[in-house]
Amino acid sequence: MNFEDSVLIRHSLGLHARPSIKFTSLAKKFFSDIRIKKGDQSHWVNAKSIIKVMGLKIPSGKELQIQADGIDADNAVKSLIDLVLNNFDEE
Repeated sequence: MNFEDSVLIRHSLGLHARPSIKFTSLAKKFFSDIRIKKGDQSHWVNAKSIIKVMGLKIPSGKELQIQADGIDADNAVKSLIDLVLNNFDEE
């Protein structure tokens, strides 16, 4: 099963170190393969890799696209979007 959605990064510092750790930790809880990209980029990165996620350097106000493929893909994407919408539980 494949599922994809996008969300606007609203955290004041963007997807920096602490939010990236929270994001990848949550992504690792799912069986599905999960990929993300900055809205205006063409390449996807592994959402379970802290190095890849931090390397995107997505600032506040930019779109984050999330794509998952697997048995829990829809739940994975929805949970990750909720995390982003809640400002990574930081603010």
